[in-house]
Amino acid sequence: MGEINTTMKNNVVFSGNLDFLSLAEIFQLLGANTGCGVLRLISEYASEPAFVYFVKGNMINASNHSSTGLDALYSLFGWTEGTFEFSQEDVKIKKVINKNRMEIILDGLRMLDDGLIEKLGTGKFKKKLSEDISKTETELPIIKGPLVDYLYVVDEEDFVAGDKIIEEGKHGSWIWVILKGTVDIVKESSQGPVTISRIGEGAFLGSLDSLLTRNSKRSANAIAAGNVQLGVLDSQSLSREYSCMSHEFRDFVIILDKRLKEVTNKTIEIYNKDIELKHFINSGKTVIKQGESLEGLFIIKQGKASVVRHTKSGHVLLTQLDKGDFFGHLPFLDMGHEPYSASVFGSEDLEIKTVDSDNLRREYENLSTTFKNILENLANCIAATSVLACEFKKKTS
Repeated sequence: MGEINTTMKNNVVFSGNLDFLSLAEIFQLLGANTGCGVLRLISEYASEPAFVYFVKGNMINASNHSSTGLDALYSLFGWTEGTFEFSQEDVKIKKVINKNRMEIILDGLRMLDDGLIEKLGTGKFKKKLSEDISKTETELPIIKGPLVDYLYVVDEEDFVAGDKIIEEGKHGSWIWVILKGTVDIVKESSQGPVTISRIGEGAFLGSLDSLLTRNSKRSANAIAAGNVQLGVLDSQSLSREYSCMSHEFRDFVIILDKRLKEVTNKTIEIYNKDIELKHFINSGKTVIKQGESLEGLFIIKQGKASVVRHTKSGHVLLTQLDKGDFFGHLPFLDMGHEPYSASVFGSEDLEIKTVDSDNLRREYENLSTTFKNILENLANCIAATSVLACEFKKKTS
């Protein structure tokens, strides 16, 4: 698996130095742009190159010397010096990594910080690997997006460090894309403000619900972490595109937006130690078991369901689902939830209906670049917030 041929050399579309872009940044860039191909890493401290294999922006396999799969991928976070090149090509290697990209980035950085991954190099670039991290209750990477589509940007606004761009509980209908800088997403809790995520260039501010629903309240604060430049998105164009979607896909868009809010609220409940999980597991039935290979997508016709992640610290309730909510395998977005990274428990009266996920996928692929990027950003934020919920669970256990 570690061999490279001349075809790969001829297809290199992206290359550079690990002292300029960290592995976490490279993974986000390739993920945001749905890269398909092979990432080759070279270090003078390694006897041979390492490889990471991508399909539609997701890491499906890796090799580093004698290690393969997820173990090899995590070991590469210790490569603090060297060069990389990404070759765009068809990948025919077996998929053995099912973990969400954002989860991998978070886990890899945390393992490196905890000394669980061997550092390869002189260590002088350690700061570079960590400069995307904010030391709050846990380490948060900056969630970035792809290149900005300026066709949807109708105005620009500038903010300085500490400016409150969005205030939790206030009404608002704008959505912005970050052109420059970093923004902290902060939720109020009974123990004070909690930083939920950090978002950077190419990521979006504001919920789809606030754009599509009148008098919608903002669910969190957005605070400039430094000098920030935002692009105001064309709300009329986004609303027109939304209105042209099928009824089923419109429901999916709103439910995805709702899931991020629910995961965020559950994370705050865990932080406040206000959550009791036994009821949700013991009073229901297992519909999806974490880690199983499931291709189906379902909608709830009756009853309720809970999305729960199994961790070494115990079970973590990520969100609760009601009538009309979707759950299952999404072929075009990875939220870091069921089936690979969470179980679904249903109430005794749960009734579900199978959804044609291929129809949703085809509709997703025909969206504008901007709308597609907004949904990808939602999925990344759901995954990152879920990891934070598990970290809070570990600290409260």
